[in-house]
Amino acid sequence: MDRAADAGMRRLAAGEERPGPFGIASTARIADHPVHPMLVTFPIAFLIGALLADLAFWNTRDPFWAVAGAWLVGAGVAGGALAAPAGLTDFLGSRRVRALRVAWIHVLGNATAILLAILNLYLRTGAAPSAAEAVLPWGLALSAAVVAILAVTGWLGRELVYRHGVGIATDAGAERPR
Repeated sequence: MDRAADAGMRRLAAGEERPGPFGIASTARIADHPVHPMLVTFPIAFLIGALLADLAFWNTRDPFWAVAGAWLVGAGVAGGALAAPAGLTDFLGSRRVRALRVAWIHVLGNATAILLAILNLYLRTGAAPSAAEAVLPWGLALSAAVVAILAVTGWLGRELVYRHGVGIATDAGAERPR
């Protein structure tokens, strides 16, 4: 199915054919548009921004970067809390999605990333006397771990969509969630 799905998606993108029965419709959708992909971009960007702020702090020791990193981690956790239920709804809403090994790795990896980001936020806001003292070494290490995990789970999310058709059911012949 991988080669056929890739070829079919290329033909669709080039406008060469009408969509056929491919994919698994998203369970969490608004007007047939999957919600999860709409929500994940912001928390990912915030958490990458936190890593960049931590690196800037490491280089300059300017407390501005430590405070910025704390705010970015907080925004990433909040955004992840909004995106996670939509992704979990898609995961739990279809037996075909749950049958995919890549889906399990994607879900568990994202859960791990959010839990590490929550720990990072706690260290920055509650455990350390100041945001600056929370960055080195643990804040930076946690930010790097979260971004590394998100790189893997982001790739796997792409695999779910473009190789397995999760969230892109193209017509009535495709499986609707059960």
